Amino acid sequence: MAIYLDHAATTPIHPQVREAMLPYLDQLYGNPSSIHGFGREIRNAVDRARDQVAFGLNADPSQLIFTSGGTEADNLALVGTALAQREKGRDHVITSSVEHHAVLDTCAYLERLGFRVTYLPVDRSARVDPDAFQKALDGRTAVVSVMFGNNEVGTLQPIEAIGSLSREAGAFFHTDAVQAYGMEAVDVERLPVDLVTLSSHKINGPKGVGALYLSRAVKMWPQMYGGQQERRRRAGTENVLGIVGFGKAAEIAVANREHHRNEARRCREAMVTEWKAADIDFQVNGHPTEHLPHILNVSFPCTDTETMLMSLDMEGIACSSGSACTSGTLKISHVLRAMNLPEAETRSAIRFSFGLGNTPEQTSQAARTVAEVVKRLK
Repeated sequence: MAIYLDHAATTPIHPQVREAMLPYLDQLYGNPSSIHGFGREIRNAVDRARDQVAFGLNADPSQLIFTSGGTEADNLALVGTALAQREKGRDHVITSSVEHHAVLDTCAYLERLGFRVTYLPVDRSARVDPDAFQKALDGRTAVVSVMFGNNEVGTLQPIEAIGSLSREAGAFFHTDAVQAYGMEAVDVERLPVDLVTLSSHKINGPKGVGALYLSRAVKMWPQMYGGQQERRRRAGTENVLGIVGFGKAAEIAVANREHHRNEARRCREAMVTEWKAADIDFQVNGHPTEHLPHILNVSFPCTDTETMLMSLDMEGIACSSGSACTSGTLKISHVLRAMNLPEAETRSAIRFSFGLGNTPEQTSQAARTVAEVVKRLK
């Protein structure tokens, strides 16, 4: 039986999400910008979904922009805000060396536009040092982008400290919360954050839809023009089917967050317990306590990543080497490199991530198979 342990890459659609989406495939087809009854019905569905997603952030729904996914939301947050801030003489961007490439590649683009970008180093657990961050801040810093929880090793960043320091310096703070939303309490009223990126397909919703939260203080330049949708901040007819699914997925994820956290933690502990019992050589990567419960990044130093992935796939176990946007290349993770891990660990790292359908019993079974493969390859 195949076991799917790659939920950080994408998640299966929840049955209730699928049910909520079905009418919008054929029966409910109006354009939400139309003023007739067909359009108003769809507008109401989009507004309802906006309420559902915003509720999970404790945000005003009007502060949410629907996008085509987390990547577009990251691009919009950084480019749109940086360009607006440059009009005020701020042309400096700060990010970390372990961000998703949706942020890192966007920062590289901003450098081509003339912005100065600081890439903060991290420690061996992949955490940014707030003191080092404070030293990097200056009077020209426009926007700061540090992810909530790392998508490869699960490490949680000191968001409150970084956000507070950003605000003191007059810089806007963006956090990519794609992996954290639905697992951690992302409360924009409590946390010092100005922009937050979300993605539907990480919380058992459909692919191709995401969202960006903006605080009222943020002024930004749209990156798409041609219509008045999303309060003129993101032109184009809305992806109604995806948005409806995203809304339902957000409702389910937020309502069941503690249950999801506990189940993921039990799956994680079950795997580690099996490996200890099997007496194999392994190293858990990331912060020992400050981490997302559903992501487990492990190195098996006597093996290599590519061979392990191929062997586990043949055994029916789906996992990855890191970010789904880069893992197809099987290059050594930039996150693990930034953590300065020994080469034997960076070249043998595997990411297991848990979600809907996984149980401790199932992950224990998978862990035993992993141990057998490690022993065989050794």
